[in-house]
Amino acid sequence: MPQGPLNLTDGIVRCRFHRDAEHPELLTPGEVYEIEVTAPDTANLFAAGHRSRLDISSSNFPRFDVHSNTGEPEATARRTAIATNTVHMDARHPSHLRVWLEGGLSALP
Repeated sequence: MPQGPLNLTDGIVRCRFHRDAEHPELLTPGEVYEIEVTAPDTANLFAAGHRSRLDISSSNFPRFDVHSNTGEPEATARRTAIATNTVHMDARHPSHLRVWLEGGLSALP
């Protein structure tokens, strides 16, 4: 197995479609939104000492289309902007990563 980080799976959501896939709605800076990203099923055996990491980004080119972060239609956007992504993790915004465990809780030591 290679040394260093290894991507196990990934998922993507264009946040302009956070409410409805048919009606784009741009996000307002400073507002908090609930965004759900579903990744395809995968499997991995985490040996003792292994860790997992979750990366959040505005783009994953060349895996997915370039994201201009301007709000312009993807096909015609000619300028780009730097995006700031914030994951809120407090009592009012209980962000989480859901991981399925083969065997359920009984599989834990």
